[in-house]
Amino acid sequence: MDRAIEHTKYLIAGSSHAALEAINAIRMHDAEGPITVVTRDAHLPYSPTVLPYVVSGKSAPERIFLRDDDFFARNKVAYRPKAALKALHADRNTAELADGSSVVYEKLLLATGASPAIPPIPGIDTVSYHVLRTLDDALKLRGAIAESKQAVVLGAGLVGMHAAENLVKAGASVTIVEMSEQLTSGYFDKVAADMIEQAFRDAGAKIMTGSRVVRLEPTAAGAKLTLENGTTLEADLLLVATGVKPEMDYLNGSGVEHAQGILVDDRMQTTAENVWAAGDCAQARGFFTGTKVMNAILPDATIQGRVAGMAMAGDPGVKDYAGGVPLNTYHFFGRHAISVGSSTVPEGGEVVTRFDEASGRYLKAIFGPDGRLTGIFGVNEFFDGGVMAQLILRRTDLTPLRSRFVANPLAVGREIMSQTWR
Repeated sequence: MDRAIEHTKYLIAGSSHAALEAINAIRMHDAEGPITVVTRDAHLPYSPTVLPYVVSGKSAPERIFLRDDDFFARNKVAYRPKAALKALHADRNTAELADGSSVVYEKLLLATGASPAIPPIPGIDTVSYHVLRTLDDALKLRGAIAESKQAVVLGAGLVGMHAAENLVKAGASVTIVEMSEQLTSGYFDKVAADMIEQAFRDAGAKIMTGSRVVRLEPTAAGAKLTLENGTTLEADLLLVATGVKPEMDYLNGSGVEHAQGILVDDRMQTTAENVWAAGDCAQARGFFTGTKVMNAILPDATIQGRVAGMAMAGDPGVKDYAGGVPLNTYHFFGRHAISVGSSTVPEGGEVVTRFDEASGRYLKAIFGPDGRLTGIFGVNEFFDGGVMAQLILRRTDLTPLRSRFVANPLAVGREIMSQTWR
């Protein structure tokens, strides 16, 4: 076969959690249909969530891969690294790749993930900076951290905070600059964020919330940052961690509708025939609002990939996607924080909190007027995020168990799971 034009039954663009779960789902129903995986990455599959641990040295780069060559051989999958999707011609079921080749498919899954969102700060194109989204990014950042004395991290999401902690532990002077009024604003409330902030301050980091960078300039050591209030900062290492955005340039002219992400229905199908999308690039129905939202988290990527794979293979057991429920965990300086569900209090709902300042334990649970859990958040509290998400998705009435649940969500959640889930 001419390598320039390949034919396959299932083409999967991307190689992380959504893509791998789709392979499993396809093979459960179709053991023989040819599968081709193309990815812009140069490596075997890995999870972006492990990258902070590569930076810190806790995870060896050679041990982070989710699958090996034998997996692809056993599942009759042609795995093609360094083969980014360049253009999609959905009208003729053809994907054009950056290496100049093309793949004709019967079914296509877009699981192309997301890339760092670079803010339009004047001068950003004149300075050297780091991002953290790929293994190569992590290895480059790990090397730079070892040499850094004066580091600035732009963005106080989980990626930026992980990196800032590594920098602090490496002995650098670290300043975190965040536009929002609190750290981790997309994940935790002010009480939890203040606890996280105090841990960083105690470790020696400087925190500048409510601050906006308005100019960047190169210096002999690295970069000079000017803030909106006129304050200037010097950095020999600059990390830009201001969020991510889906890879969608290849959709231009394809007819696949997209907004913040690739729009999909409850079977993960796009507006184009024979094309599905899943993971960080997909904009699917949110559980709480019913509107289509981005929910770029690992558990959701896995669920969406499974639904897409089953739908692509024609598996009669496929079920509609139930909707996205946010779930994030975060470990910092020997402590941990977790958030599951919505932080919005429903009309007629109730918020229950408990906080033990001496132990640093904080729990916040939000219930709807019907007694059903809609969100739960904690610092140094032990509960199973997956179980909490299922309680929300299954709309479990916790009214008879509320006091016990708030006192010990880990034990009561597992009790409910063992007694009622089949």
